[in-house]
Amino acid sequence: MKQYSEEMPVASICNGTVIDHIPSNKLFEVASLLHLDTMESPITIGNNFPSKVLGRKGVIKIADHFFDRDVLNRIALVAPNVHLNVIRDYKVVQKECVELPDEIVGIVRCSNPKCITNNEPMATRFRALKKEDSEAIQCAYCGRKVWGEEIELQ
Repeated sequence: MKQYSEEMPVASICNGTVIDHIPSNKLFEVASLLHLDTMESPITIGNNFPSKVLGRKGVIKIADHFFDRDVLNRIALVAPNVHLNVIRDYKVVQKECVELPDEIVGIVRCSNPKCITNNEPMATRFRALKKEDSEAIQCAYCGRKVWGEEIELQ
């Protein structure tokens, strides 16, 4: 069996964003949310790197590109607790753990067909819930609770 170095074989970027500690089984879903296929910036995607916390993790590096809060909230719905690093002049200038916000507006579709948001032109609104250790959200209008894999993004 081939042995791997503890050092990650991924090139540095001068300016841009590094999304790290992505669960390996969520890497391509996160990549899809970021619309990487439409970007012209250099992008590095790595998967199944060793991780003490996750066992295996994914990493995405995007040169010369930064994300707004709406995109980060979408990532948090799919893969909460990923690490976001903003790089400027080869240095990390901002680090954050992307967490599910307390309120999610206009991002998630309510699964209740009778919910007013599915019958009137209005933004959905969900509150984040904590149930045991799993992430869950609840529609502010009809009260429907949705857990992890059931969340459908708009």
